[in-house]
Amino acid sequence: MSPRLEDLPLRADLRGQKPYGAPQAALPVALNVNENTHPVPQAVADDIVDSIALALREVNRYPDREFTALREGFADYLGHGLGRDQIWAANGSNEVLQHILQAFAGPGRSAFGFAPTYSMYPLLTRGTGAEWIAGTRAPDYTIEAAHAAFQVAEASPDVVFLCSPNNPTGTPVGLDVVEAVYDATDGIVVVDEAYFEFAPRDQDSALTLLAGRERLAVSRTMSKAFAFAGARVGYLAADPALIDALRLVRLPYHLSALTQAAAGAALRHAPVMLRMVEEIVVQRNRIAATVEALGYTARDSWTNFLLFGGVDDPATTWQRLYDRGVLIRDVGIPHHLRVTAGTEHETTAFLDALASVGSAP
Repeated sequence: MSPRLEDLPLRADLRGQKPYGAPQAALPVALNVNENTHPVPQAVADDIVDSIALALREVNRYPDREFTALREGFADYLGHGLGRDQIWAANGSNEVLQHILQAFAGPGRSAFGFAPTYSMYPLLTRGTGAEWIAGTRAPDYTIEAAHAAFQVAEASPDVVFLCSPNNPTGTPVGLDVVEAVYDATDGIVVVDEAYFEFAPRDQDSALTLLAGRERLAVSRTMSKAFAFAGARVGYLAADPALIDALRLVRLPYHLSALTQAAAGAALRHAPVMLRMVEEIVVQRNRIAATVEALGYTARDSWTNFLLFGGVDDPATTWQRLYDRGVLIRDVGIPHHLRVTAGTEHETTAFLDALASVGSAP
């Protein structure tokens, strides 16, 4: 008989835990994991392919361990006077966050976030042997600065995660909250801006708060706005001393030469890639208006997805949409479901299916 997981000498704190598990299914319309469903424009794809082809000529050698050119590219893209010594990158923003936890959390330490929030935070935290502490939000999922600071001060965590805009609710986090939380702790404060490009253009990033705050980090990803989910590239900006701390825990040559080449090429086409963001925001707003017209409640969203409430039985509604070839996400919030804003065609397919779920499957 094959051994079972529980038969192995697994760490005690991992027993009973479940891995990240968003459903995967080959349905015609997959809008469940907040991907950018728009294909990479052909001219950009061609440049990426050419860049990878050049990198392949030296793939017998280890890549640039410090991914210097890519860090310079991220610094230029982010602006705010950032230099490459203030930039870090890894295989997806999850690995970036894992590096932070490995460096500043771990056994005997804790990490904190305001629930509901990104489901990987507690998984990454427990994976590094640290304790996860969940704070609370207002009923509309917002966070008020004074209350946030109180919760953080009371918990005294070593790392605080502020997802802004928040996943899975789409809710923004004000910069006053970031400042209040930073002042309430001696730990590391991470503002996860994975969806920032989908926020209103007049909104300031937490990057504006970095100066003089050596314990603040602002993370981003190429998965969403840059339609690069399959390439696995995340990055952050922080004080150079914090960047040095992350070098202590990263694996040698953790970013392959091919990843560096592909990401660098995509960054060179940032204006073209970001035009997709405008189209996605149009579809997100279209979803919000239509679900409201159908009798649901659309939550405010600054992301590429929408959380909507008023769903009597989320599991049944999810299944009926699935049976119609549309995959969305039940994130475990009572009477709510979450849907990614896709292409115009995908959005239409979802809205048509949602309008019909009251009929017999």
